[in-house]
Amino acid sequence: MAETTTTPVKKKKTKRSVSAGHLHIQATFNNTIVTLTDVNGGALAASSAGACGFRGSKKGTAYAAQVAAEKAGNLAKQTYGLSKVNAFVKGVGLGRDASIRAMQTVGIQVESITDVTGVPHGGVRPKKARRV
Repeated sequence: MAETTTTPVKKKKTKRSVSAGHLHIQATFNNTIVTLTDVNGGALAASSAGACGFRGSKKGTAYAAQVAAEKAGNLAKQTYGLSKVNAFVKGVGLGRDASIRAMQTVGIQVESITDVTGVPHGGVRPKKARRV
């Protein structure tokens, strides 16, 4: 006699809605990485200039950062309904301002901008004393 196997019925996954979150921008001279997270730090969408097809020295430009920010912003807005973010900018690259402006053109309101660039303290270890 054949046994009948029943597969458990899965519930339909509910679409998560996140209205407010954080925008993390890491702008170096060589690349710009844009990450949108919820308030707890869980990543919703991310993009970089390299992931958008820019190569070499073009990755460090303001336009590449703008394209990367638009790509991540559109994904987060369509998927999660993100509408407001607090921006945290790290680094000294050209993509700092361009990526924030691109977020506003996508339709995501930037409520605050915080610079979290690391500050060197103590410096590097000095060379050992020269013995003559």
